Amino acid sequence: MTALAGSRVLVTGAGGFVGPHLVAALAARGARVRGAGLGSPPAGTPLEDWRETDFADASRALAALAAAPCDAIVHLAGQSSAARSFEAPEETFRANVIGTWALLEAARRHAPAARLLVVGTSEVYGTIEPGTRAAEDAPIRPVSPYALSKAAAEEVARAYAGTHGLDVVCARPFSHTGVGQSPRFVVPSFAQQLAAIEGGRAEPVLRVGNLDVTRDLSDVRDIVEGYCTLLERGSRGVAYNLCRGEGVNLRDMVAELAGLARVPVRIEVDPARLRPADVPWLVGDPSRVAGETGWRTRFPLANTLRDVLEEWRQKA
Repeated sequence: MTALAGSRVLVTGAGGFVGPHLVAALAARGARVRGAGLGSPPAGTPLEDWRETDFADASRALAALAAAPCDAIVHLAGQSSAARSFEAPEETFRANVIGTWALLEAARRHAPAARLLVVGTSEVYGTIEPGTRAAEDAPIRPVSPYALSKAAAEEVARAYAGTHGLDVVCARPFSHTGVGQSPRFVVPSFAQQLAAIEGGRAEPVLRVGNLDVTRDLSDVRDIVEGYCTLLERGSRGVAYNLCRGEGVNLRDMVAELAGLARVPVRIEVDPARLRPADVPWLVGDPSRVAGETGWRTRFPLANTLRDVLEEWRQKA
């Protein structure tokens, strides 16, 4: 696939956090974007069509693709929280593994020439040596049910590409945040708390989980630009890291966010926010995607943190 202008692109899971950002980025490139997923279509996005679909239900996945001819598919649908995966591993595997298999089978039957971007996660790498960066050939060592499900989903995609000749590209995005993300995730959780504290609705205590971790954190707007770039210029059958290539310590990030607050706050660890297993260091190497496609991150992290905090102030 060389250009998105005029192409029909189906985005699964278009109603989630990343979906509206991606739909906007695709439409800006001239693509005709269709959405499918659970619930109602996201408000204010330039979707040509929406189909309420649970992709873990094979018959519904088949129906969705039969009704929506497309030139490309971005598969975002699934369970995206590592923390949630410890509480609901079966739900996680159903959404991420069975859902990916059902989409691929539907594509094989109804869109065999389409380019498929299967979105995985950097968490498949598990724990890597502090101070290093994970490249795409690093060992796969998932430590959460979420990461394990995404590793399995990528293998399913690879198998369909090899067996059925589907045009599959795999993305491994590292951590990303931005406006519209659920407070189940780290940055909006902190921002929501700070907005409540500023408004006098909560005591001046920012409750956190394990801060002794380092992550490669990007703005969601950069990540969706990466997805568009991979649709246009990614190589068939290849997996790509999408990341900044730099680590940020969570303790430093929390301090930066707290420093943006309009009132003094203190930081306390909440045992309920600790995961059964965590990865202390996860930083990626974006050399492959930069070298092959020219993509790289553009948004400074400080700007992203301010945007998310301002979103929660407006909601308060």
